[in-house]
Order: sequence, then structure tokens, then C-alpha cells
Amino acid sequence: MVVYLCKICRKTVFCGRRKHVYEKGHRQQLASVLHAFSNKVTAARKMIKVAKVEKFNSHEHEQKFWCHCCDEEVKRHTSDGNLTVLFGGMLEHLNRPDHKKSVNKFWWTHQADGKLKAQFLLTEEEFEMFKSSVTKALESYEETEDILIKQIAGQIREAEQTRLEILQRALEPVTESTGEEEEVWSNNVIDPYGVTPAVDLVKPGPSNGQTLPLENPPIGAGPLLTFIGHRVMSDKGNIHTDALPPWMIPEEEDTGKQQGIGPSLVDFLKHKEKVTLKKLPANRVGANFDHSAPTDEGWLPSFGRVWNSGRRWQSRHQYRNEAADTVAKRKKSEDV
Repeated sequence: MVVYLCKICRKTVFCGRRKHVYEKGHRQQLASVLHAFSNKVTAARKMIKVAKVEKFNSHEHEQKFWCHCCDEEVKRHTSDGNLTVLFGGMLEHLNRPDHKKSVNKFWWTHQADGKLKAQFLLTEEEFEMFKSSVTKALESYEETEDILIKQIAGQIREAEQTRLEILQRALEPVTESTGEEEEVWSNNVIDPYGVTPAVDLVKPGPSNGQTLPLENPPIGAGPLLTFIGHRVMSDKGNIHTDALPPWMIPEEEDTGKQQGIGPSLVDFLKHKEKVTLKKLPANRVGANFDHSAPTDEGWLPSFGRVWNSGRRWQSRHQYRNEAADTVAKRKKSEDV
């Protein structure tokens, strides 16, 4: 018995290859494989006339594809480490002579449609067209890169020129001042040698702008500087009136009884009891009972008291009889 292993169906057939390739399941599986493979080949054949060159990216440009005719894995793109020709490896594989032999063998073994064979092969004319397209794509890529490099270089030169101008302005010597500027400067700045100009100094006045002449002007005070006097620390007011901050004010000892920090023990226990009652059901029996209301001997419910035998209502009569006997004994003792 001849055993045949079908690589398309991925199973062993005992009826032989010639009968298996005409089965419906094999034909459907073969059509599915060729359809998926043809989509990849169609995307690669679009690059024959218009090739694309991109910068190398290890995550995208090192992809591979599985050739069902050759039973091997082939690189999809061609790259030299810097630039990548999209689908260059796939088109180069389709042009190889051993691939053509593998395609013929695959078609004969699985009895595929002969009209689809030319789609999976690349002629010499198409491959030469692809080479010329790659040359044009490389030239265009280099021109684009040159333009980009020139733009970046221009931006760098502008930034360097701006930096030099700023540095030159910072290092320029100070220009000589005119007579008017010196006069203004002398009227606004204190003499470094302690000599004050011959002008009248004034006392600090109220906020309405009225000023009074100083009796003893401070040494070295200029004409536009006002002596505000000595600061007096005060415990009233705010920080704008030179008052002491709250944390520096001395605490006065209280003569009375000082209250401790926090609630008392009684308040804490009441609060704890309220928190416990809040967790209980609101409609429970006795939730609204007034414990402060006065009670008498008739507070016992109608069902009587606790009993061990007999009926429940009998316990009520028994309790009343015992209460009456107790009252009679108390009156008797009072009379005696």
C-alpha cells in the first residue's frame, strides 16, 4: 500500500496522490493557500514599476514570508543596514531559477490551475524594470535627504548666530554716561564716601503725603530716601504694623480651672453608645421606648410573664394574685 503525505492538507493519504488531488477537500485547501500567497505576491509586484526606499527599521524590515512552492522562509525586503528596498527580497526570490523549478513541480504535484502559475513567477524583463525603478528611488531618496540635511543645517546656523549675538551683547562694554545722567544718578544714589548733598531732609509723615523736616537726620541718607524711624514691636495689629506673630506672643496663665483637651470620658461613652445604636435596625422592638417614663405594676404585657407549665394567660393571673398578696402583707405589717 502506497502512503502519500499531502503538504497542503497536512495529512497522510492511503489512496495515493493521483486520487487525493482531485478530492473536494484538497481542492478547497489548495485554493485557500494560493489565494493567501497571491495577496503577498500582488503587493510585491506593485513595486516593479514604482519602487520604494526607506530608512532601515529592524522591527519592520526584517520580516520574512513562507514560500509554499519552495518550502522555505525568505526575506521580504532587501536592506544593507542603512536603507531598505521594500519587497526587494521577495521579487528577487520570484526571479530565481530554482523557484521556477519549484513552481512547476508544485503545480504538477497538486494539480493547480495553470492560469495562475504566471502570477508567481517574475520574468527577466520585469526584474530589469524593477532594478531601474530602484535606481530612481535611491536617487530621489538621496535628494530628499540632502534637502532635509540643508534645512537642519540652516536651523543650526540660525540658532548659533542667535547665541553669538546674545553673548556679544552681554560682553559689550558699558557706554559713558552724559552729564544729565550723572546728575540724575547723584540725586538718587547715596555718596559712597558718606557725604550727603545739601538738601533738606524730611520726617516721615502720614499717608496724605505731608512731610516734616528731620531734627537729627541719619548720616548718609540721600535726598530720595526716607527715614522711617526705629521699629517698635507691638503685640497688636498684624505683620504689616510690625506686630508679633501669634506663635511668639507669650501665653497668659489662666487662674481658673483649665479644661482638658478633647471630650470627657462621659461624653465619649455617650457617643460610643449612639454609634452602637445606629448600627441596629431602626424598626426593632423597643427602639422608640421611653426609658424615662414612669411605670407601675401594670407594665407587664398581656401575654403574662415567663412560665414553665400550663397556658400563657395563666401566668398573668398568677402574677396578679402574687402582687395582691404582697400588697395585703405590706398593709398588714403597716397596721401592726
